[in-house]
Amino acid sequence: MNIEVVHGPNLNLLGTREPGIYGRQTLAEIDLQLQAHGRELGARVRSFQSNHEGELVDFIHRSAEQGVDGFVVNAAAYTHTSVAIADALSGVARPYVEVHLSNVFARERFRHRSYLAAGAVGVVSGFGVDSYLLGLRALVDHLKRST
Repeated sequence: MNIEVVHGPNLNLLGTREPGIYGRQTLAEIDLQLQAHGRELGARVRSFQSNHEGELVDFIHRSAEQGVDGFVVNAAAYTHTSVAIADALSGVARPYVEVHLSNVFARERFRHRSYLAAGAVGVVSGFGVDSYLLGLRALVDHLKRST
């Protein structure tokens, strides 16, 4: 089972960016945790981060062409603005789970809308790094039930 984790803009700043909201773990540390958790679940997990919408769309397309089974997606600010990323995920027809470190519904009103949620298997928000780990577990379980 092959899972791709898609990290959106500014997540490369994790560990130093607003640690009261996003925690102190770096993106590299989160990716290592996801890989280890994936191994426990029987999945290969790779990660990709970009601050550029088109690069994220291209990555989603390439991953599908290479046979990815599903995605864990933290599109960050693009969650609330990107029809292009939502269309890319819909277009490749692979299941995905939307995740967020913070509880987006306890934050600014503009963060309450997600362009990705309607097509997602589910959304996990507000549990810090555990949002990623819970999302990964949920996606793997979904994929196992679907085969």
